[in-house]
Amino acid sequence: MEELVESILDYVRSDYTDYAIMINGEWGSGKTYFWNNKVKNKIQSLQLNGKKYTTVYMSLYGISNLEEISKKIFIETTQLMDKNLKKFMSSSNQTSIPEYAKTGLDMANFFGVTQNGDRMDYKDFFSTDDKVLCFDDLERANVDVIDILGYINNFVEHDHIKTIIICNEKELSNKLKSTNLEMKTFIATYLLDKEGDLNKVTDKPMVEKIQDKIEYVFDKANDYERIKEKLIGETFEYAPEFNYIINGLLMRFENNGDLIRFLRENTGLIVSTFNKSGTKNLRILKHSLNDFKKVFEMVNKYYPNTSTRVLQTMLIFTIAVSFEIKAGKITKDKFINIENNEEYKSILVSSRVLMDNRQFYIKEFDNNYYYNFKSEYRFFKFIEIYVRTRIFDMKVFKENMDVIINTVDISKLPAYKRLLTEEYWKIDDDEFDKVIEEIIEDVKKGTLKLIDIVKLFIYFSYFIKKGLISYDIRTIKTIFLNGMNAASLTSEYCDNVTEELDKIAVGEVNADIEEVLKHFNILNKKLKDKMYIEKADEIFKCIPMKMETFYERFDKECMNIPIFKYYDVYQFFQRISCASNEDIVSIKEKLLNRASLYMKEIEPEIKNIKQLKQVIDDYTKGKDNTIKIVMLREFAKDLDTIIGKYETGIFKKAKEEEI
Repeated sequence: MEELVESILDYVRSDYTDYAIMINGEWGSGKTYFWNNKVKNKIQSLQLNGKKYTTVYMSLYGISNLEEISKKIFIETTQLMDKNLKKFMSSSNQTSIPEYAKTGLDMANFFGVTQNGDRMDYKDFFSTDDKVLCFDDLERANVDVIDILGYINNFVEHDHIKTIIICNEKELSNKLKSTNLEMKTFIATYLLDKEGDLNKVTDKPMVEKIQDKIEYVFDKANDYERIKEKLIGETFEYAPEFNYIINGLLMRFENNGDLIRFLRENTGLIVSTFNKSGTKNLRILKHSLNDFKKVFEMVNKYYPNTSTRVLQTMLIFTIAVSFEIKAGKITKDKFINIENNEEYKSILVSSRVLMDNRQFYIKEFDNNYYYNFKSEYRFFKFIEIYVRTRIFDMKVFKENMDVIINTVDISKLPAYKRLLTEEYWKIDDDEFDKVIEEIIEDVKKGTLKLIDIVKLFIYFSYFIKKGLISYDIRTIKTIFLNGMNAASLTSEYCDNVTEELDKIAVGEVNADIEEVLKHFNILNKKLKDKMYIEKADEIFKCIPMKMETFYERFDKECMNIPIFKYYDVYQFFQRISCASNEDIVSIKEKLLNRASLYMKEIEPEIKNIKQLKQVIDDYTKGKDNTIKIVMLREFAKDLDTIIGKYETGIFKKAKEEEI
């Protein structure tokens, strides 16, 4: 770093130059920080030929025309001419005018003939040999880069002003190629068509043809290289010295004694995680440390006895997730479906033990950021939500922390959870048999979730194959099938079977696993029927006394499920026959609308819909017309319309089109 500073000073010290120098580095790598804290003061301390150098810094971020650059230069240099302004800045320790203050200053004073009675000294306008111009964020200007460089060249070539340009050439190159891409593509396609090359059969793909034509016709990159060769004498690659910059980042937390102490004690973890991110973006690191400040303060406030190891893991996770999301390495949705540390570890176990590559990213994330760092709790949902959405969810925070406090000691976990959430080789040899026996007992008792028993059987099959347990597969299969029968009496329906099994990685499905899966599907279907029967009873019993509750729950829970399949037709008829005429009409219209929206989903209930129509027809047959009888007949008529959609082939056609 010092060598780079010295090279820049050598350029400034040179008696005569007709070129600028460039500092090139990635976004967020600290180039502007380097200028403000390492270079600017060194330049301003130089005194050559009886003159002290002054620096004029301009960010080109968002500049939309060259005139704006001229105004920026004028405002920056005028501060050195106005005595009163200079006196104020000196007394208040201001080294530059804040951007907001510039917009509020009276421009009449700047551009007027006098400054509070003091006439401007115009000779300062013609003094160029003591100025150093610094143009930052070249790639972020909204003006053509070629035009900006041509503008800067006037200062360099004609006035011989020392000029430093700070930019990210990689992004600059992308910008040159992508500017007006739609227009360029249109013109390139038009030219290829006119030349007869658009549809000509060649080995070159169409996209490549168009790209080649764009580069040939709109070769801005070559224009940039030509003017850069003329303007830029030297290009320096900026590679930040992280240990130097980290002190500047941490100084922001000096007022928080506990936090700054923790961060300084764990500087090594910060540096290591930053390096593992594969980027040089210090801006993201700064934001992630600010996020961790919130995490640290909330944990200390509500859970003051949290172990240092957990806090260290939170620090790593906050920085890691920030880089993965904000550096564009993944989409924000990558972690959404992982609800807690148990699921995270379950995914890791399945990917490592059973070589499942479907969760490749999570495995790589863990291998990268937690390499050589042992911690049982490595995923914090409340932190992931905070980084992704900027919302600190107190409910999730407390749920996560309560689990951490109770389970950070892995020995307190039930045996089956240990197997599902940690790599089996982490279990000591003298504990392994005990864990296996404890799991078998839990399976026999039927106290586990049905889906967890399936996952455990997959692991047991693997252990038998590897010779790690002495049971034969038939014995284990019998134990697990019986255990599933017992568990089905208290277990709940699993509606995301594929997602759950993906976490454990079924891998090669042999005949034994297939038999267990088949039995699980039968039991799970029965649990689904049981769940819907209970739901139907709860919802339909709201008719006719609690109609508002019925409408609310039916809309939320029953529109796309065949709920009538699970409720007695005669009971339903008795309930609607006691309802008001208005409610009979409302229910009828709701069923018609539902059938048009969810034809495929509600098809299993059509048998009961037919039976309901028949019950209503039998009841109203031969009865004198009253409003209720007429409404019930209309109800039956609309049920017939729903049935007709299936019997006339509409549903069949919809299914065929879907296939």
